[in-house]
Amino acid sequence: MLVHAVTPIVVGSAEVARRQARYDALAPAGVRVVLSDLAPDGPRALDTADQVRHSEELVAAALSAAPAGDAVLPDCVLDTGVPVDGGRLGGRPALGLLRLTVGAAVAAGHRVGAVARNRAIADELLDRVTAYGWAGSFDEVAVLDLQVTDIDDAARWDEAMRPALLAARAAGVTAVVNGCSAVDTAVRDPDLPLVLDPIRTGLGVLGALGGTPAR
Repeated sequence: MLVHAVTPIVVGSAEVARRQARYDALAPAGVRVVLSDLAPDGPRALDTADQVRHSEELVAAALSAAPAGDAVLPDCVLDTGVPVDGGRLGGRPALGLLRLTVGAAVAAGHRVGAVARNRAIADELLDRVTAYGWAGSFDEVAVLDLQVTDIDDAARWDEAMRPALLAARAAGVTAVVNGCSAVDTAVRDPDLPLVLDPIRTGLGVLGALGGTPAR
């Protein structure tokens, strides 16, 4: 299965290569993701609601025009540019890491929460979860107050995430979505809620289902 993905912000060739390596390492057998950078006039960060909306427009256009493949995917836990009802972009199934990840966790009986680096992303993530119909199984999105430059700093991210995981545990949350699909997190503590990497979890679900249905 070939999936074409697009970053939600302009990241440059070095960061595209780093993110591509994550897909290569985490994608299950039979699933291949090919990542492209967003158009040069796109946002450099998602720090405001306006930047999120701008990203949505550009990502949807890029995915609609992607080369031939089996599906398209925004490289973002916000499912940027993907219709809320799933649907198709450019005639191909439009996948969403958040939909795949939270859907699987809710189906498995988890009480779910999430972390995000800023308020704009947190608000959008919560809006998406609500639109998908999972608000009853969802607690909250904790804001880590991190910068876009912290995305490739796993140690910094893990340090900021630990207090949020402790609070989530106290609230009865059993699984927490790491609200940035480009972050390598090393938190694996059995005394804390399960941390869900959107790429590992989302593509794992896709692989278990054998990809998208034939049309």
